[in-house]
This record gives sequence, structure tokens and C-alpha cells, in this order.
Amino acid sequence: METLRKVSRFYVEGFREMTVGRTLWAIILIKLFIMFAVLKVFFFPDLLAGKSPSEKADCVLENLAPAIQQR
Repeated sequence: METLRKVSRFYVEGFREMTVGRTLWAIILIKLFIMFAVLKVFFFPDLLAGKSPSEKADCVLENLAPAIQQR
């Protein structure tokens, strides 16, 4: 238990003493927000929205299992 306290204190004090690191973490968090929130809305639409469960299953089956060609 004492080791866990030492480790947590190490990280808390390290983040408290940061100057440049805080700016870098802010930039990282802003980039992650842009990547996951903004880009998802514009480039990855929900193709299964408004479909019944059987329609969703058919759509997934068509996209995951390519059609077998008849010879």
C-alpha cells in the first residue's frame, strides 16, 4: 500500500511541477477531441441508423461477407 502511495505522489507532484508539459498535454487533448468528435461526425456517418434489426443484420452480412460468385 505504501508503494502505491509513493507512485501516486510521484505522478501528482510531477504534473504539478510541469510548465511546458501542461501546454503539450492541452494540445494533445485538443487534437484527440478533434480526431474523435469532429472527424467522426463528418467522415464516419452512422449507416445503420433508422434500420430495423433484420435490415441491420443484412447490411452487416453484405459488407462483411462478400458475395460468392456462381460458376
